[in-house]
Amino acid sequence: MLRLPTDRPATGPLLDDVLAREGAAAIVAAIARALPPLAARLAAGRLHGDPEAIVGTNDSGDRQKALDVAAHDHMIAALRAAGVRQVLSEEALDIILLNDGGAFDVAIDPIDGSGSIGIGAPLGMLFSILPADPQGFARTGRAAVAAGYASFGHSVDFGWSTGAGVHVGTWDAEAQAFRVSRQNLRLKPQASTIAYNASNERHWAPGLQAWARDLRAGRDGPRGRDFNMRWLAAAVGELHRILLKGGAFLYPADARPGYGDGRLRLIYECVPIAFLIEQAGGRATDGHGPILDRVPRGPHDFTPLFFGASEEIDALHAALQG
Repeated sequence: MLRLPTDRPATGPLLDDVLAREGAAAIVAAIARALPPLAARLAAGRLHGDPEAIVGTNDSGDRQKALDVAAHDHMIAALRAAGVRQVLSEEALDIILLNDGGAFDVAIDPIDGSGSIGIGAPLGMLFSILPADPQGFARTGRAAVAAGYASFGHSVDFGWSTGAGVHVGTWDAEAQAFRVSRQNLRLKPQASTIAYNASNERHWAPGLQAWARDLRAGRDGPRGRDFNMRWLAAAVGELHRILLKGGAFLYPADARPGYGDGRLRLIYECVPIAFLIEQAGGRATDGHGPILDRVPRGPHDFTPLFFGASEEIDALHAALQG
């Protein structure tokens, strides 16, 4: 590894020494331990074959790539070994029973942003953990007791919360383990960087289009200040950046066929994001109320999603109601 003049030996406690060895924290630790082989395959790109090869379709008709399915199978094996009762995955139509007497259920998106496989853009994983219950996943996100994500970029980062703040570990190749690199992340209430797909703006509700126009006008407009724009096309990448740097993200419903209810999955994409954002002092909503208060209509339910700095989410709410 290249050494910088300011470098020093790696610091930070090992993740396995920080997380409890029982309860939901043990499931979080098991997920973290499953990440290095997945990160290594992502880093290998096409050296061993094509990770983008189409091998099927998922419930929403999205084409499944070889890496999507392999990541799903890899995480199912890890969660079975960890004693998880059942899993809801983006890559499976039905809920998967693993251990009949397990104490926890897991909702997971094994590879978030898979449209960017092979081009070096951020990819990730999202998950939430719920106590086992006869209702299964037909509960609001308030039932979750832990959530987390993996961010596969120039570093491999793992963010998590068990209900006591948001923390991040970074993969230390020399130690072959995650080290805790950031603790108790907090979002500033005001956003200066906004993430959304501007190509869809013309399909938005009028109030939201007006919000975007005011935003772009910067200091010369009614907002009276300039904003930066980012769009990574991967919710995990946006989540990781916003947790570290602040800002806001929106993927609203729009007038295109199939987008009237938004396009992100409620249970295994938006609930983990909302859990983490609320733990960091921000807000995550569907444009009407908190994401964590939504009752799923089905295991693969869609929702609009707005998350990040509390003041900007309030401004978005006002625009949607106007």
